[in-house]
Amino acid sequence: MKIALAGAGAFGEKHLDGLKLIDGVEVVSLIGRTLEPTQAVADKYGIKHVTTDLAESLAIPEVDAVILCTPTQMHAAQAIACMDAGKHVQVEIPLADSLADAEAVNDKQRETGLICMVGHTRRFNPSHQLIHKKVVAGELAISQMDVQTYFFRRKNMNAKGQPRSWTDHLLWHHAAHTVDLFAYQCGPIVKANAIEGPLHPELGIAMDMSIQLKSESGAICTLSLSFNNDGPLGTFFRYIGDNGTWIARYDDLFTGKEEQVDVSKVDVSMNGIELQDREFIAAIREGREPNSSVAQVLPCYRILDQLEKQLQG
Repeated sequence: MKIALAGAGAFGEKHLDGLKLIDGVEVVSLIGRTLEPTQAVADKYGIKHVTTDLAESLAIPEVDAVILCTPTQMHAAQAIACMDAGKHVQVEIPLADSLADAEAVNDKQRETGLICMVGHTRRFNPSHQLIHKKVVAGELAISQMDVQTYFFRRKNMNAKGQPRSWTDHLLWHHAAHTVDLFAYQCGPIVKANAIEGPLHPELGIAMDMSIQLKSESGAICTLSLSFNNDGPLGTFFRYIGDNGTWIARYDDLFTGKEEQVDVSKVDVSMNGIELQDREFIAAIREGREPNSSVAQVLPCYRILDQLEKQLQG
């Protein structure tokens, strides 16, 4: 299977690292914003075709599928363009920064029948997979999730500390991970509330946010997000259940008493991004809907839309 990858930044390289571990997959085209750094990444991974124009890659007949790691504001239009070109597509989270755009992508997927998957990586991290297996097996009923999403990002920088060409967003990007995961683990969300702190004078976004969710099962979720946190960075999940407490830190899982849980046998890899890409490839090969398909994650974007209207109101 031949893949084109758009977005040669920090997250694009995480996908390239994962894809090289999947048998029968070759990245044949790399698309970036500027040619010189994109060429450097292509050289590192042995990718022969390099361009700054997604349409050029979509015109390559041998390309079967595209992975989009581009700025959020481009996701929806680019995903639609990929499907219009007859290519399967995986869109990095978030699918869009508006409900209308997210619904347009879903409509295009239904029209074309192509695989369209969204990079909601928490569904694939071994830590969260283990919790999900317990829930599905009836071994765990979650009563509460307590989640912290913390960064120190007072300037517009990416994960590598390089200047970004676009502005990140606590609600449409970072909250999307938790909103979707909460529904995935606890059932459809029936109530959602949000408050935010002052907007950054230059970036124009809220730097602090608090979100409360309730699922139809009765479980609740408290999510705290900040770009002002000068401490441990990332997202940390505490699951409180009827017969145990667990703390998930990306792919790793601990008990409530900080005892590490062995999740090495949960899946074929300990890397959530690689597992996400494996699901995308498998769904294409098997002609089935992937976990984290656009249809499955669309309810998340409906909740984000509700929250945005609350914040604006």
